[in-house]
Amino acid sequence: MPRHVQDIGAAAPPPALTISPEKVCFIIVKAREFDAKDPATEPDPGSNPSDDKGVAVLEEHADDPVEEELTSSIAALSQDEQIDLVALAWLGRDGTGPGDWPEMRREAARAHNDRTAGYLLGMPMLADFVEEGLSMLGHSCEEFEIGRL
Repeated sequence: MPRHVQDIGAAAPPPALTISPEKVCFIIVKAREFDAKDPATEPDPGSNPSDDKGVAVLEEHADDPVEEELTSSIAALSQDEQIDLVALAWLGRDGTGPGDWPEMRREAARAHNDRTAGYLLGMPMLADFVEEGLSMLGHSCEEFEIGRL
């Protein structure tokens, strides 16, 4: 009977995600754009954006295209992908390492509802948390960001 030898120095493979790292990276980039917005100083300036040097694009408005794109991207994800996204945010915010992933994912599955996008957009530092969680699981957005930023 052959003996099985365990390689103690080998790292365990990262946990499988139902959401692709590319989708996560897209959401991170959009969340950074969303987080960079300032409160609107003049809600309805009534002038031409080019006259104002396009400053309004950096302010929060009810019809913000970045918010709409981010919200629709999250809403278009499957339930499992939304659960992964929330779990990644929690892992990056509260986790100590990849060993916390199974519990974070179970808790995100228990808490899942139809308001995932609103919940995530209300989370301060969303992009940082999701990126940290993704990193803990052995993934990076470096390749995704090349040529996109």
